[in-house]
Amino acid sequence: MTDSAFACRLPLSRLGAALALLLAGASAGAGVTDQDIANDAQTPGDVLSWGMGLQGQRYSPLTRINADTVKDLVPAWSFSYGGEKQRGQEAQPLIYNGKIFVTASYSRLFAVDAHTGAKLWQYDHRLPDGILPCCDVVNRGAALYDNLVIFSTLDAQLVALDQDTGKVVWKEKLDDYKEGYSNTAAPIIVKGKVITGVSGGEFGVVGRVDARDAKTGKLVWTRPVLEGYMGYMVKDGQKVENGVTGTPGTSWAGDMWKTGGGATWLGGYYDAETNLVFIGTGNPAPWNSHLRPGDNLYTASTLAIDPDTGTIKWHYQSTPNDSWDFDGVNEFVSFDLKKDGKVIKAGAKADRNGYFYVLDRTNGQLISASPFVTKQTWTSGIDPKTGRPIETGNRPGDPTKAADGKKGESVFAVPGFLGAKNWMPMAYNRDTGLFYVPANEWGMDIWNEPIAYKKGAAYLGAGFTIKPLYEDYIGALRAVDPATGKIVWEYKNPAPLWGGVLTTAGNLVFTGTPEGFLKAFDARTGKEVWKFQTGSGVVGCPVTWEMDGEQYIAVPSGWGGAVPLWGGEVAKRVNYLNQGGSLWVFKLHKA
Repeated sequence: MTDSAFACRLPLSRLGAALALLLAGASAGAGVTDQDIANDAQTPGDVLSWGMGLQGQRYSPLTRINADTVKDLVPAWSFSYGGEKQRGQEAQPLIYNGKIFVTASYSRLFAVDAHTGAKLWQYDHRLPDGILPCCDVVNRGAALYDNLVIFSTLDAQLVALDQDTGKVVWKEKLDDYKEGYSNTAAPIIVKGKVITGVSGGEFGVVGRVDARDAKTGKLVWTRPVLEGYMGYMVKDGQKVENGVTGTPGTSWAGDMWKTGGGATWLGGYYDAETNLVFIGTGNPAPWNSHLRPGDNLYTASTLAIDPDTGTIKWHYQSTPNDSWDFDGVNEFVSFDLKKDGKVIKAGAKADRNGYFYVLDRTNGQLISASPFVTKQTWTSGIDPKTGRPIETGNRPGDPTKAADGKKGESVFAVPGFLGAKNWMPMAYNRDTGLFYVPANEWGMDIWNEPIAYKKGAAYLGAGFTIKPLYEDYIGALRAVDPATGKIVWEYKNPAPLWGGVLTTAGNLVFTGTPEGFLKAFDARTGKEVWKFQTGSGVVGCPVTWEMDGEQYIAVPSGWGGAVPLWGGEVAKRVNYLNQGGSLWVFKLHKA
């Protein structure tokens, strides 16, 4: 029977439904489009991008699972990553066309049937010997475009796979892993371009942002984020100069900018209203700040970049001349701030340095900066006029002034170098107007040492030991009001919080704990309303979507990341936790 003949036999009331199904099927087979990605935050039947929408709010309009029904949330299925390749599982899953795409440790990617949990295919990237990842062999997620799933690897490559088969369609080298480059962040797609950063700040790399044609992988533009480096666009296959970043020689001493770090290791978000990509930059290199006097632009900053040209439109530096490894990579989440009877196009960032910043996202001007942890020894506040921190002098001493010339004076600094909030993304709920921030309360003994740059070697010039501040908790999920900077409620956790946050119109907030739980909280009060033990630490990012009339929640499970590797006394507290590697999917129990 032809489609037209079938349509003629349908009553008019059913004709529209049939046409809708046909169109839906056509759309599902057409591949992910730019419009699909732009609408990601409003389409609950899929999750197409890092952040559940390019603005990164991690908010879902779904309400079937809510504060009342969440008690009936049960596992639908669990998928094991298998083998011995466990370690930290920090990914955010993507859902499209009945498939879940999830990355895993050691640069792996799985395609899983969203209905059954059956593996459809698996891609294991062949990693060379000698890779130099800083903080575990994690991967945080992929991007979808057309019929491709695209992700980055620990040996600093970008790989595009066919969504149906897992076969490599294209592969591009980001940089040389032997020099310390790697990549763990999820890329994003903006106007047909895949936007990526680079990892490797502890090895004296040059942080930058690249845009490539998402269908071919070919470079469109590249923008180094260190003052003094030239940016380029690619025209007719040739690199064309596109202006130097910043003003050379103004904020770096001598040639220190050449190996100055500033890794863009967490990736970025995009706001269509301003047509800007927001991406954070990491610590300057080396950690020994006595070797590099000056602000060291554009490290430890938020940058706003034109996605069409790679031009930096504005920047905000949260920690000038960073001496504590506070970085500035944390996500900048776009939202509309209602304050004093006005609606401001704003963005928020919970920085590793302990302050929750609200900026005007059109120009980078500071609106407010409020502490979201209980203590900061390095500063007494942020000057509202200049936007700069008011420092207390709590910097590690200059080793050249020490008696032996080898170890500078040690100080106890708070937060510790793992940050008041590290990589784990916060969420913003449009209904409550609150941000939900996964924070940690710790400090560190830190001292500086002499260091010289050597290609491919660690470039720190510092020693450190992380220490918890309190006996009863380290992690704290905090609801922050961006209009006032006040903490509305908090949940305290014995172990550090190291996973992402999801919030929904069902008045819920989800996040995981290293103890193995996925937990749900009332978004307005902070009351814990549900939890489930996954068998290993949850340090990934939960997502939710709708399928066949039911709402689902998915989260990776698998303890790891920087804490057990670099956590000092904190790592000793949690050394009983077991590694793992699995994807858990939940839905409401049907009576």
